[in-house]
Amino acid sequence: MLAASPERGVAQGEKPVAATHYCADSENGDHIDDPSEDAIFMLLDDLNDTDNTFVVIQPDEDDPAWYVSVAVLDKGEYEIVRRDASRHEHHIVTETSIHTTARDLILWLATRSSPGQPTRHTFDAF
Repeated sequence: MLAASPERGVAQGEKPVAATHYCADSENGDHIDDPSEDAIFMLLDDLNDTDNTFVVIQPDEDDPAWYVSVAVLDKGEYEIVRRDASRHEHHIVTETSIHTTARDLILWLATRSSPGQPTRHTFDAF
């Protein structure tokens, strides 16, 4: 586990506080509540093709309505899976740039609803 900080999770022995919006978990055991944009980029940058091949971000609840995962593929590509059952969304894309992957992830996360807040809806203007 990483050292305690708002960006990188909870130190061993400390009681974790539940995420307000969502949490990120990687294969190597990193856990971050409400990760910042920088923390999301760092999680993606830490991915490799041996022992830390994926990261999942989802609401910190028993039956989350949505999630996004990023996995390292062969040849340095990233597979991004975005799923939101409440909006009937399920998209899988492949990307080669970590910067583009992080940007797209952050933008998608910004459109998700948070516990205690109304679901955000988009509409077409007339």
